[in-house]
Amino acid sequence: MTKEEMIDLLNADLTKEYAAAIQYINHAALVTGAQYQSIQKELVVHANEEIGHAILLAEQIAGLGGNPTIDVDERHISSDTVEMLKQDLDGELDAVKRYKARIAQAEGMGEYGLKRALEDILIMEEEHARDLQAALGM
Repeated sequence: MTKEEMIDLLNADLTKEYAAAIQYINHAALVTGAQYQSIQKELVVHANEEIGHAILLAEQIAGLGGNPTIDVDERHISSDTVEMLKQDLDGELDAVKRYKARIAQAEGMGEYGLKRALEDILIMEEEHARDLQAALGM
């Protein structure tokens, strides 16, 4: 994999991190039901962590000689709390899959600093998925 190909993949990931933060902010504001009070607060935490991921990705992209994108991927909204949480979980499971691939790609390129940064993001994405699964009773 070339640096340019990695930059393109990381920029695609960056668009998803922006979208995740926006989606979490929206969902945190709209979640209803006493049984969801703790996850509602956690969604705000997730939103802030997704912004942190975006910052980290932007720094890694710039470090590889690229230009971090300002594009935002698709966001999902709903008026149903359970559907919102399922949308968030789908995004987290996708992120886990993507970052596992990206970590292997970074290692294959010998980009160990990038690999480590991506591992940090992956750990948080896995935690987000667990939080959402617990809230959904999975």
